[in-house]
Amino acid sequence: MLTLSVQPNARRTQCSGWHDGALRVRLAAPPLEGKANAALVEWLAGELGLPRRAVQLRRGAASRHKQVEIAVPAAQVQAWLQRQPA
Repeated sequence: MLTLSVQPNARRTQCSGWHDGALRVRLAAPPLEGKANAALVEWLAGELGLPRRAVQLRRGAASRHKQVEIAVPAAQVQAWLQRQPA
């Protein structure tokens, strides 16, 4: 499980460090009709080099605070997290 703090309607999709113990992700998608959630899943899968089905939103579909489940070894996700901005 990965805890995220999501900010929709950003200029571009990117990580922007940590916020209250969650990875802050700025999304270039509006929070309408699930577009931001779909963009988040697609972006995370692309960043980790995974198919979309390996990343599933588990909590926070209508919230800025989300939890996603990623179907890969924790070490792979940890290595990716270490490359993100502080």
